[in-house]
Amino acid sequence: MHFDSEFEQKLYQQRQEKLQQIAALGAEIGLNPAQATYPNSFTVSAPGWDEQNGDLIPWIKQNFDSPESSVSGEQLDADRKQVAIAGRIMAIRIQGKAGFAQLQQGGQRLQIYVRKDDVGENAFALYKLLDLGDHIGVRGYLMRTRTGELTVHVTSTPETSGITFLAKAMLALPDKYHGLEDTELRYRQRYVDLFMNTGHSAKAATPATNSGAPGLAVADLGEAPQKQPEADDSPRNVREVFVKRAQVLRALRKFFDSRGYLEVETPMMQQIAGGAAARPFITHHNELDLPLYLRIAPELYLKRLVVGGLDRVYEINRNFRNEGVSTRHNPEFTMLEFYQAYANYHDLMDLTEELIKFVAMEVNGSLITHFNGNEINLGEWTRLSMREAIIKFWPPLAGPAPALETFKSVENLVTHLRNAARELGSKSSLSRWTSQIEITSPQSEEEAAEDFAEIFHWLADRLHKGELLGAIIAELFEELSEPRLTQPHIIYDFPLAVSPLSKIKPDEPDWVERFEFYIGGFEVGNAFSELNDPIDQDERFQQQIEQKERGDEEAMSAVDDDYVRALGYGLPPTAGEGIGIDRLTMLLTNSSSIRDVILFPLMRPRQKTAEQVAQKEDQQHGESRE
Repeated sequence: MHFDSEFEQKLYQQRQEKLQQIAALGAEIGLNPAQATYPNSFTVSAPGWDEQNGDLIPWIKQNFDSPESSVSGEQLDADRKQVAIAGRIMAIRIQGKAGFAQLQQGGQRLQIYVRKDDVGENAFALYKLLDLGDHIGVRGYLMRTRTGELTVHVTSTPETSGITFLAKAMLALPDKYHGLEDTELRYRQRYVDLFMNTGHSAKAATPATNSGAPGLAVADLGEAPQKQPEADDSPRNVREVFVKRAQVLRALRKFFDSRGYLEVETPMMQQIAGGAAARPFITHHNELDLPLYLRIAPELYLKRLVVGGLDRVYEINRNFRNEGVSTRHNPEFTMLEFYQAYANYHDLMDLTEELIKFVAMEVNGSLITHFNGNEINLGEWTRLSMREAIIKFWPPLAGPAPALETFKSVENLVTHLRNAARELGSKSSLSRWTSQIEITSPQSEEEAAEDFAEIFHWLADRLHKGELLGAIIAELFEELSEPRLTQPHIIYDFPLAVSPLSKIKPDEPDWVERFEFYIGGFEVGNAFSELNDPIDQDERFQQQIEQKERGDEEAMSAVDDDYVRALGYGLPPTAGEGIGIDRLTMLLTNSSSIRDVILFPLMRPRQKTAEQVAQKEDQQHGESRE
């Protein structure tokens, strides 16, 4: 095993010695070393509970300790309900011949009370060898301490020990007062993040004075009454984020299944990287001596299925794109992609609004969500064409907003961009201009305005040198409008130059029937009326090859002849859409980074410095037993 520090190695050795002592205690009651140190099961039980109710500790908290169903201490004393629970020790205290601990299971904690006279010499000796992080099982009855804390009073019988050791934590848990706060470490060690950051505030857990029933000699570990923390100061609940992520997936399936869609699976390794503009991961099949690509999108296979007569299909899929990482990008990510025959992009606009509202209600029970300090109403949507969005968010102090006619010619747009850049370069207008734009970086207002002036010059120069008009319009939208789309927006009608698989607008051949929807300042989904003309599709594939040869790494490198052949059999009018599950989950859980909603995000190789090692050895916080 690799150790991060000398302290960690010494701790590991100390806990190995404790494990040997636990094995010796097990031998006294007839257990062999394997049974005493790493048993293979523990049977949990409680009156009225069965396996279909899920984890036992959350069930007990819900049925005996929730506002809707709280059982008084007097009733518990009268009933003496026998339970057997198991979990990880998250707090423990011993004083004399008694002690308290908190066991955690399913993200919930339940206190236990252990007294030597009730469990016997052997079990109490075992209790004194326990560390934070250990897994144990206990048997006893439910009670309340004088502070009202629901507690399992652990008891042994002649036949059964009150405490069963299940597994030793050989490494120290993070500091109880701070949890696992190092962001990078949280992502690398998600297994620790999940059980440490469950929404419980360790800082609030202050010991109460003699809080037990008559005869209890030590304070319990219940939380003292306190003022509720502000929303931003609330303890992080990592587990809840991933519970909600599962609910998102469940809600999506429920929505589409109820509308007659069929869930399908398509290849994740493909001979041609198609369906999106992205750089793929490349692998190789040895037996067939065949280069393969991890899919960047399932689109071309799903549309083959529509050709085959599966008129409504969807797939919740993993895609892979060999690109950079950021707060919104991970090379491996999850998407929903769906297709509906005899529909167009206007139909999917309506469906998209219904879908997001449905998922929000299923997951959060509300159409109001919070993200990056903004309150977002998922029940109110705005629809703008891409050109209208540029005009709407064009700042007055950059000169007059462009007219729709401006986007029809290279000359008109070049002139307009250069005029705007000159306006922004005027020092008298800098402060007034920056008050009307969204500054998303720590730079000064003057620097932000100067950056926008440079962007306008840069786009005008590229356009003048021959880059496609549609591509420059799309970039102008991304720079100027996209960051300001905090509330739900559908942006429709995209340039043909950036949409190789979309159907052309009948009255505007340079524009296509495509939309993207934005929430929180970034794109969440992309949809269009599908191109179903095989001749046109073949020509656009050829154009992709030409772009690849000119240096576009994201363009397709080969024509998918089989897909063109499939279109030759007839693809009915069809609309399709892809929605980023990770980004949608970010919005519904107020998670600022995509890494917060992916259990195991891709990380750079870890490089430890001598300073980091020394700092870890100085902390030695894991030995705290409370």
